[in-house]
This record gives sequence, C-alpha cells and structure tokens, in this order.
Amino acid sequence: MTSETNCVFCQIVRGDLPSYKVYEDERFVAFLDINPQSAGHVQVIPKEHYRWVWDYPDIGDYFRVVQRIARAQQKAFDNESVVSRIMGDEVHHAHVWLFPSPWTKGDVGDKKDFARNAEKLRAALR
Repeated sequence: MTSETNCVFCQIVRGDLPSYKVYEDERFVAFLDINPQSAGHVQVIPKEHYRWVWDYPDIGDYFRVVQRIARAQQKAFDNESVVSRIMGDEVHHAHVWLFPSPWTKGDVGDKKDFARNAEKLRAALR
C-alpha cells in the first residue's frame, strides 16, 4: 500500500491520527469529517494513496462503497437527499464527500456529536 508520510488521510489510515471510522474494508475507509456540513458527513477514501479519485484503478469498486455509505446515511438520518462532492484540493488524497442534506427534513441531529453519528451510521451499515 502506497502512502504519503505527511498526508493527513494516510495518517488516519495508518492509525496515526484519531478518527470516527464508520466503514472499513481492505481497500477503503469512511470516516466522519472533522468539520461537518451536517450530521453524518463522511469522507470515503481509498487506503492506498492516490492524488485524485480518477486515479483509482477500479472506480466502480470505489463507487460501490460510496453508494453503500450514502444508502446508510439515508437510513440513519431519515433523509433521502445525500449530497456528494468529489474533492481533492484541500487534502491531496482522493476523497468523496457524502453528507445528508441539511436543507431537507430528517434526523439532522447535532453535526458535532461524532460518537452518536458514527454509531448511527455503523448500525445502518449492519
């Protein structure tokens, strides 16, 4: 697995920085964003360091994980609308933002209650 020493997301993957992980398999991890747009705001990243989402060799596998997380957000926060953004400018590691829309009804809850929001997502993924 390739990683970048100073990449904050690679540090999360290695366990060097704390995070609220909601999903993890051998190739991907999803964790709550430290500056959430809404309750349940997640970053979905490949464990291996790639600069851009488009650099990931099997984009279909990546987006199957993204879809699974989005479906869990819909269930956990009773919200059909999930916002997704493919980012890459603020952290130079491929990542997809997913967060329940804060502009629609649903269990938006406290966006800074990381422990509760992580548990809700983990339960929805079971």
